[in-house]
Amino acid sequence: MSAVEAEKKGEEEDKKVEKAGELLFCGATCWDAIGRKKGPMEGNLVSPTLLRPLVGVDIRFVAAGCVSCHCVALDVEGRCYTWGRNEKGQLGHGDKIQRDRPTIVSELSKYKIVRAGAGRSHTVVVTEDGQSLSFGWNKHGQLGSGSVRNEIEASPVRCLVSEVTTTACGAEFTVWLSSVEGASILTAGLPQYGQLGHGTDNEYNTKDSSVRLAYEAQPRPRAIASLSGETIVKVACGTNHTVAVDSNGYVYTWGFGGYGRLVLALSFVMFLHCQAILDGLLGHREQKDEWVPRRVDVFQRHNILPPNAVISAGSVNSACTAGGGQLYMWGKLKNTGDDWMYPKPLMDLSFASLSDSGWNLRCMDSGNMHHFVGADNSCISWGHAQHGELGYGPNGQKSSSVPKKVDILEGMHVLSVACGLGFSMVVVDRTNVADRLDQLDVYDGKTFGEGSEEPENQTAVVKKASKRGAAKASDDNLKKWKKAKESSDDEDEDEDDGADDISDDSDELANGRSQNKKRGGKVSGGGRGKGAQKASSGEKRGRGRPPSANKSSRATEGRTGKRGRPRKL
Repeated sequence: MSAVEAEKKGEEEDKKVEKAGELLFCGATCWDAIGRKKGPMEGNLVSPTLLRPLVGVDIRFVAAGCVSCHCVALDVEGRCYTWGRNEKGQLGHGDKIQRDRPTIVSELSKYKIVRAGAGRSHTVVVTEDGQSLSFGWNKHGQLGSGSVRNEIEASPVRCLVSEVTTTACGAEFTVWLSSVEGASILTAGLPQYGQLGHGTDNEYNTKDSSVRLAYEAQPRPRAIASLSGETIVKVACGTNHTVAVDSNGYVYTWGFGGYGRLVLALSFVMFLHCQAILDGLLGHREQKDEWVPRRVDVFQRHNILPPNAVISAGSVNSACTAGGGQLYMWGKLKNTGDDWMYPKPLMDLSFASLSDSGWNLRCMDSGNMHHFVGADNSCISWGHAQHGELGYGPNGQKSSSVPKKVDILEGMHVLSVACGLGFSMVVVDRTNVADRLDQLDVYDGKTFGEGSEEPENQTAVVKKASKRGAAKASDDNLKKWKKAKESSDDEDEDEDDGADDISDDSDELANGRSQNKKRGGKVSGGGRGKGAQKASSGEKRGRGRPPSANKSSRATEGRTGKRGRPRKL
């Protein structure tokens, strides 16, 4: 009997291996500029493209976050590849050097990695034996290591969780699903909007004389008490909100409630939804954050989620498939128009204009404001895009408000998708399409160590700014350009760590209000308190110099000679 069981186990493992495929990428590759530089950027891949280091590699899982600028890919051997932005060590290579090409995380080589999640500047992986490791930014304890002593962990550290089955990451928080009874879901990180689900945002005032709010980090993973009696089997994270599904098919949401992304208290929202849309409400007179998980009433009784349901969370929206495989979405789906304050079926994926019998959705992921779906032998994308992340090609439209086929992938069986900030990844089955895959473009990228060298072929490799050490070049014009670039980079580094990965517009879109808010205080233009307001009206003065110093300096200016000597009278 044991031999039969072993044979069955081997067959199951073979089936898992068969589900791997070829990784295709589309979108931005200028990692240091995504979300920071407005307008067109160099190096955008507007069609699904092969990545040179992963050509022929059997990829079984890909991960990115709706506000992440880095990628994670796992192959059937359990190797973990990362590439992209690395300013906080989120690639796990022990440094903060950007990687343009998928690179194996060497310190994870002794583990078989089966799942991964990516936040704004951190990464979490899950091993085959239920362990979890993380690396990257840890200012808010999002690595789950139990400590915030080291703000940046550039190499993998152990998370204080066990029997982990999967993980998902928000911007600065992490969710783990575990097989431990009574603790099937655990969270750690930033609690600002209640996205950890523990009934508090851990807010406190850092100053006695004024209002300056902060949020106590939670570095130790903690089980959500209100869900201790449920078994959570699926989870997805937006920027600051979470969507989860239990074993009975019920949907729970919590965290930031702006744009209706939580769709709570829906037992009477059908009656009030017109008023809710006008007022921008969740059935109340304010957009209320939810600090504990609450069940979404729409998905009950005859509309519970089946075991093979798909869920997804973008920066400002949520989605899931319910009874009959119908896709429901809610939140902010477009830059213009009303927000969807309660789940509505996305009829564009059911009409005969796309398919005579609707679509069988197998996988879905959402980026900042775009979505990718794998269904039947097609790949479908839509949303607001800036860098070709929808994969429509050089002659295709840039954005699409309705779901649209990615023509170059038509007839291919999509196994997995992942969306980040300005890019998308798709894993397709090679069966019967190997010759078509061979015809796709291949992106080389820069190899590690080429950061300070100018690429010879600007069309094949994205041109990037050189490092500071290259400022000693003999060409004066090049030297001036690089010094200007250094100045802009320094300004970027001085920005707040919690919001340096996305532009002001997208940050407002993701959170609905400023991250560094002051309750009860007045907003000033250029500084803090009354002093900034006084400075804005009247005499302008230099940074850090009192008005009296400026005045005295101007008074003596006319009476000084060369090199500051007093003029003889």
